[in-house]
Amino acid sequence: MKEAQTMHKRIVVLTGAGMSADSGLRTFRDADGLWEGHDVMEVASPHGFARNPELVLDFYNQRRKQLLEASPNAGHQALAKLEQYHSVSIITQNVDDLHERAGSKDVLHLHGELFKVRSTRGPEVMEWRKDLLLGDLCSDGFQLRPDIVWFGEEVPLLPKAAEITNSADILLIIGTSMQVYPAASLVHYAPPGIPIFFMDPKPNMSSSNFSNLEIIPERAAVGVPTLVERLIDTGT
Repeated sequence: MKEAQTMHKRIVVLTGAGMSADSGLRTFRDADGLWEGHDVMEVASPHGFARNPELVLDFYNQRRKQLLEASPNAGHQALAKLEQYHSVSIITQNVDDLHERAGSKDVLHLHGELFKVRSTRGPEVMEWRKDLLLGDLCSDGFQLRPDIVWFGEEVPLLPKAAEITNSADILLIIGTSMQVYPAASLVHYAPPGIPIFFMDPKPNMSSSNFSNLEIIPERAAVGVPTLVERLIDTGT
């Protein structure tokens, strides 16, 4: 009976750094966050890479090592379970692969992926789990760089993300400040009147932003399993 109730729902999930915080991956907006010791433009911008590529490559090598030691938390696992009852699409600002490791099948990485690298001068992209060093070249002989969308760069998957958001019956926003654009603009592509759930331990949205908005002031690992059970049972 549950399956008949819920399979027709299309749920779109927007996730940010708070989704992975309970897996031990630090967020750069926290006081002891990801970019500690570095101005963000030194390690996450084209200009920073041009000035000091070794610093940037080392920074992402450290992030890659950290991710290899991390595991999906209960929030990731609950979203994967939700796919048994709903059509679920995840749009994440995170560059980790924890959604996929938890079992989620439809994940769009808006800002790139830590376990991928790409050519600095061409379209070549490849899987990469070891350290990336100066002298590591693409097949055309150009230096490889992290496959990450840096500050000041276009977000090539944004139109696809907007299209997915526009198809939602229900929108979940989990662990993101909704302050970083253009990702924060995606909520405005949701169809008018659909239920929107915003989950963050320190929510900076209020029900006055959207009449159909429900605020859940919880960490993802705590709040997402509860919300998923509710969606499985009732569909709303």
